[in-house]
Amino acid sequence: MNTVIVSGSASGMGQATARHFAKRGWSVIGVDRSESDDTTVVADVTDRAGLDAGIRAALNHQERGHQERGHQERGGGTLKAVVSAAGIYPPTTLADYTDETYRRVFDVNVLGTLNLCAVTAPLLKAAGGGGIVTFASVDALAVSPGQLVYSASKAAVLSLTRSLAIELAPDGITVNGVAPGWVDTPGNAATGRMAGVAATIPLRRVADPAEIAHWVYQLAQGTYVTGETLVVSGGSVMR
Repeated sequence: MNTVIVSGSASGMGQATARHFAKRGWSVIGVDRSESDDTTVVADVTDRAGLDAGIRAALNHQERGHQERGHQERGGGTLKAVVSAAGIYPPTTLADYTDETYRRVFDVNVLGTLNLCAVTAPLLKAAGGGGIVTFASVDALAVSPGQLVYSASKAAVLSLTRSLAIELAPDGITVNGVAPGWVDTPGNAATGRMAGVAATIPLRRVADPAEIAHWVYQLAQGTYVTGETLVVSGGSVMR
């Protein structure tokens, strides 16, 4: 059985991704600050040491479980994919951003992505390679009002995806990203803007989280595609 690690697994697109992999027979290690049915490791992605300890403990627990279940599952539980879906998106402008908000957004969205990749890349290499998928955003490509710091953080994630693809290629690890547009998540629903935005999208609707999870799953397979970021926006952003 293959294993995937998904950060941000307690809600939204991270949760949808974790469930998508589980439905296809993968063993899922969900990482989130919040406890939930989809959280295996309660950890903050900005804390590299805590993240490392939590993931290694979960993998060791998983391996012991396989051994206890007998010979037929020996060799199961191999880590083959990592999804960095944890992220925050508080609105900011030049007039109202603060040092604290800037650091928090970049710590979670950028440092959190780096930390998860740093912790898991050696594990993927030891398993013979695999796929990493990051979460950028259409705001990294076509910025929108009120998302000053968030847009910059996601542009950084897009660049990190390319750099890591080159760095990890010799280890048989692909690194790709998704750049979602508007998605029907609790956070987006709270803005009260989704109905109005949907009318501006060529496909005339926002995405379901499961649709994003579908493309994450495809990119995580460790094929010949690496260093790319797939826009999933219903046609609102094209490149």
